[in-house]
Amino acid sequence: MTPFRLLFLLPFALLLGGCDLVVMSPSGDIADQQANLIIISTILMLIVIVPVMVMIVLFAWRYRHTNTEARYEPDWDHSTGLELIIWSVPLLIIICLGAVTWMGTHLLDPYRPLDRLAHGKPVTEEHVPLEVQVVALDWKWLFIYPEQGIASVNEMAAPVDRPIHFRITSSSVMNSFYVPALAGMIYAMPGMETTLHAVINAPGEFEGFSANYSGAGFSGMRFAFHGLEQGDFDKWVETVKSADGALNRPDYLDLERPSENVPIRHYASVDAGLFNAILNMCVEEGKMCMKEMMAIDAEGGLGLAGIHNTMPLTYDKYARRGAVFGPDPSYVLSICAVEEAPGTAEFTPTPPANMSPIVGAGLKRPNVKPLRSFPTTFWAAPSRPSNS
Repeated sequence: MTPFRLLFLLPFALLLGGCDLVVMSPSGDIADQQANLIIISTILMLIVIVPVMVMIVLFAWRYRHTNTEARYEPDWDHSTGLELIIWSVPLLIIICLGAVTWMGTHLLDPYRPLDRLAHGKPVTEEHVPLEVQVVALDWKWLFIYPEQGIASVNEMAAPVDRPIHFRITSSSVMNSFYVPALAGMIYAMPGMETTLHAVINAPGEFEGFSANYSGAGFSGMRFAFHGLEQGDFDKWVETVKSADGALNRPDYLDLERPSENVPIRHYASVDAGLFNAILNMCVEEGKMCMKEMMAIDAEGGLGLAGIHNTMPLTYDKYARRGAVFGPDPSYVLSICAVEEAPGTAEFTPTPPANMSPIVGAGLKRPNVKPLRSFPTTFWAAPSRPSNS
């Protein structure tokens, strides 16, 4: 190859040097199977693309204007053999792609527990999954380890060859949890829980990030994922437990406030019910959880009596939760008897309004003066006929 051609290809080599091939060469079994799906799909599509590209060049050269030896058949319009090739090959490719997609959709379903750690390594009863609760915040990631009783911000770790069960939610807007070396991305949504089952098969430090734009601090919403041997994972847990601070509900509300490029932070202990409170949007003290409200709605709701059983929500990022239009947001404080409500001694129940139906008979005459003089008989109530 001449030096001129090498110089021409140099910019393309530099561009390829910036590519990260972790998606095609991952360290987790789920991500590896997903990479195989990409390869298989690409090869199946190239079965059509490559011959078409070759024939474009071949036909252009064969039937160029200056080639007088090319056969000229202006009346040709049909070939059964050619029609069979044109229609059968794409049909077979679609059938193969459909079969691969169907199997991959079910076998790699993120909600499906793992049945293998790697090729030839089935999951047994000894492989207890590690549960990790993931919360997408603005703009950082919170990881809670309920079994170990610890939590971390923008850093997580997992043992090699141990199934991981992720429970994922969000505090405000939709986001996407993605560790390319581990598995595919999955959405994190407020008030909803998504699930991901995965495994890391090789030790190392990998990058995870948000794959769904979520605001000003989106670009810095990244975290470190450590694949560790079991002994090193135990040391990491002890390191986190030696940190100062506990993650309780008031601390979480401070952490939830928007912040950008947050450094790694560890919590030696965590409120046992924090994740469920985040999921049900009831971290605030005394606020009714979403699952309780849904249970009430399923039984018919509170009706008109529950409309005013609300209290304004004073905090939401810069202003408040929800849209900027409409009335102030509110939430139900509690559902309880009068005796159970706080401040019962100072509470005086309001007597119920008269809910008897309104009818026209027997109503008092309105106290309205006429605009001009009329006979008094005009305003007199009509006399009723006597029964006698």
